[in-house]
Parts: sequence; C-alpha cells; structure tokens
Amino acid sequence: MFKVVVCDPISEKGIEILKKEKDIVVDIKSGVDKKELPLHLKDADAIITRSSTTVDKEFLSHCEKLKVIGRAGVGVDNIDLDEASKRGIVVLNMPTGNTLAATEHTMTHMLNCLRFMPNANYELKHKHIWNRKKWMGIELYGKTVGIIGMGRIGSRVAVRVMSFGANVLVYDPYIPKERATKIGAKMVETLDELIRSSDIITIHTPKTEETYNMIDREEIEKMKDGVILINCARGGLYNEKALYDGLKSGKIRALGIDVFDKEPQTHHPLFELDNVFVTPHLGANTYESQVRVAEGIAKSVIDALKGRGYENAVNIKMEEEEISEVGKQFLGLAERMGSFLSQYVKSFIKKITVYPHGEIESCMNSLGLFTIVGVLKNMVDEHVNYVNAPYIANERGIEIEQKIYDKRTEFKNYLLIKAEYDDGKTLEIGGTVFEPNKARIVYMDGFDMEIELTGNIIVFKNHDKPGVIGKVGLILGKHNINIADFRLGRKKDLGEALSFIKVDQEVNDSILKEILNIDGAISIAKVKL
Repeated sequence: MFKVVVCDPISEKGIEILKKEKDIVVDIKSGVDKKELPLHLKDADAIITRSSTTVDKEFLSHCEKLKVIGRAGVGVDNIDLDEASKRGIVVLNMPTGNTLAATEHTMTHMLNCLRFMPNANYELKHKHIWNRKKWMGIELYGKTVGIIGMGRIGSRVAVRVMSFGANVLVYDPYIPKERATKIGAKMVETLDELIRSSDIITIHTPKTEETYNMIDREEIEKMKDGVILINCARGGLYNEKALYDGLKSGKIRALGIDVFDKEPQTHHPLFELDNVFVTPHLGANTYESQVRVAEGIAKSVIDALKGRGYENAVNIKMEEEEISEVGKQFLGLAERMGSFLSQYVKSFIKKITVYPHGEIESCMNSLGLFTIVGVLKNMVDEHVNYVNAPYIANERGIEIEQKIYDKRTEFKNYLLIKAEYDDGKTLEIGGTVFEPNKARIVYMDGFDMEIELTGNIIVFKNHDKPGVIGKVGLILGKHNINIADFRLGRKKDLGEALSFIKVDQEVNDSILKEILNIDGAISIAKVKL
C-alpha cells in the first residue's frame, strides 16, 4: 500500500482519481497548520502540494518514506530540488495544465486594451456616467499582432487572434519556421522587424538573462505610435519604467499586464494610469485549469509510485556509481557546451550529435542528455531537467544522436558536439577536462584555442589583419568593460581569427554593434554561462 498526503487544497476530481486506486491510501491534510504538517508525513510515500507549502530541508527531514512530491502547478520554487534529489525523491509538476487558461487570459487583456471595457464599466456603475463617445474602441480585425515566443501558449494565442481576422507575426529563433507558417502566421527573422510592424505585441518567452528587459526604451521607440502591449508570461520581460514612460507619452496606447518584476505587487507607478489593465498573476486561475492540474498530478503521482513513468518529473537522482569521476566532469562540460551552442546560434537547432572519445564513451547517453538540457534551457518557457528534456526536444522536433568520435585527437578524453540548424548550417565545438574542475573548450569550427566556459563571453570572428583586436579593446575600455581573459584561434589559410573574450560584466547589444562595425569584423555574439 502507498500513502499519499494532500498538503494543499486541490480539485476534488484529483482526489477521486487517487481514491479509486485500491493500493493507495489518501490522507487529506490541507487544513492542517503548516508548522504541524511535517509531523503527519513520517509514513507518507507521496505528497501533493501547491505553492503555500514550503518543502525545504527541514520539512523533508520528517519524511522517512517519501518517494514522490507532486506539485499541482508549474512552478517548483517552494521545493528544495537539490535536497529532494539527494534523498532520491522524484519531484513532479504539471507544466501544461494551465495552457488554455493563460491563453484566454492573454486574449482578455488584449480585448480590454482594444475597448477599455473595465474603465467604461467602472464609470457607468460607480460614477453613473453614460459616455459612449469617450470609450470609442478599435477592432482586432485587420490588425497585425506580433507574438514573441511560439511555445504552447504563444501558438494558441496566434490561432485565436487569427480567428478575429488579425494578421500574425512571430519571432522565435528557437522553433522551425514551419510551426508558424502551417497555422497561417508569418515568421520574421528579427525582433526589430516584429516590433516595427505590429499594432499589438504579446510576449510568451521564458525569463532568462537574454529575455530580461527584452523590451526596453530603445525597442519601444521603434514601435508604431499607439501600440498595445500585453504580458501574461513572466514579470521583467518588459522594462517597467520604460513602459510607464511610453504609456504617459501616448506612444503606447494601452498595456495589459498580469505579471510583474517583483511579486506580490500592490503599489506600482503603472497603477496610476488609466490605460493600464492589471491583474494579480491570474493566468492559471480558472476552475477548469485547476481540475486539469489536479487530475494530471494525481495520475502522475500514481504512475511514479508504481514505476510506470516520470514524464513530468523536474529532477532526477543520478546513479553516481554508474559514471566515473572523469565522466562526471564531462557531464557538466556537456551541459555548458549545449548552452553555449543555443546562445551562439540563436536559431532553431534541428539536430544535436554528441561525439565522445576515450573513457567517457561509456557514458555516451548521459552526455547526450546533459547536452540537450543545456541547449533547451535557453529556448523554452518551462523548467528543463534531465527527465523531461528528451520529451521537450522531441516535441520541438530536435533530433539527438550519439556517436563515438573516430578521428585522431591528442586528448585522452574528448567531447565534440555538432549542431545542425538553418537549412544545412552546422557548428562544431570540442572540449576536454585537463584535470579536476578544469574543463575547457579547445575547438570551434576549425579554430583551436583553450578557454573555460564560464561568465560573460564575447565570441568575435574577424579577418586576420593588424589592428582589429586593438580596436575591440579600445571600444570595451571606452565603455568601462574590463577584459578578464582573452583567447585567440587562427585559420591562416583563410586569413580569419576567432576570439573568445571574457569580460567582467554583461555587454549590451549597442556595444556589440559598435564592435561589429570595425573594419575587418565578420561576426559577433555574446554568451553567458
């Protein structure tokens, strides 16, 4: 028999699914004081929580038999994943249960911004003013809606706005173009093109170093006058100060926003403005989504307890005895190399091939897994881990392959990773571990060099001629950017050079453009690891 303790209120539909299992005993403790709750968990095989239960090291110390934690929702910030993993406890969540709720919430904000319905409602009901002229709206029909991020929610928003007769532009460098075109949307190559062409912009990306303040003052200035902006994804994707100024000036007609950089948020300058419609992070708050989440987590917990599958797991207990100490060093390197590839390419990667050489050939599958985790972490709007990464990769159409490296190399152990993207383009990077905790990139597309993949890195390719690198240093110095490390590789036969420049702080895009304008520059990219 398995004992499942329900720590927070969930839909009765989920409870019913658990109770139907003959070998599961359900114990409802959602009404118990949180300080006393751990005292009831000594013999629990699984628990189901929401956000109000903090599952930390102290909490878990009371759980002597715990095998599974089910989080009835998406976020797992309230769960100590490292501690759970150390104890061999599988943590599950429900990443898709609120998709429709978040999609419809986005549409609600969009329609409110078009018609100002909350304002008209308030004025008529509470001020008793009948003023049809004041609340003249605009139609969604015929407008161009720009969608940043074409994941589960962004794609559904696209279908719904097109049903209103709107045109859809999509910017998402990490998906194949066919995903947009087959539903009638148009994929654009750059964020700049979407920003300049859209009447309405809604954002549906993960919150990463790359996407934080993705829409700032510079981007807003490029937008059409009277643009409408929506954010029901993550707080901080839009710079909130820039939003305020754009709304005050009239550049932005209206803003619909469900998420904030800091939450909970009860006092914010945006609240002063009549052309701002706010909600307290309600994207997932529908009865239907709560039923779906409860049913889904109940089924996942049952499957996990009975060993039938862990598709929605967000952690994994590594079987350390199966991987050598050398192999463990390369697993970390593989994940960083994967992250480097996705940040550098900034395009949909169709295939990843992992080529190990030496002792690490014995953990070839794990190297492939860690590589794809690194690739996906910069691409998707959900928690990526060593359990769900293959599912997400398959869903996105990314092929993963492992092959033994059969070419000559001077290294005892060596890892080459090849990415295929953009209709036939490829990128290869190679790395090794020289000694414990000294993992290095030693090769990239024909260039030999050696650099540690950590921190802020500028990758700069140029024609190999005098003065170019000196000018790069001058530009960085002018902007008070300190160079922490500099490594150079050369292809003398082609007259090209590749530089890895580690800097002490992140470099903004305007500085990168300035460097790219140097005579002799070929390409530039920034990576943060």
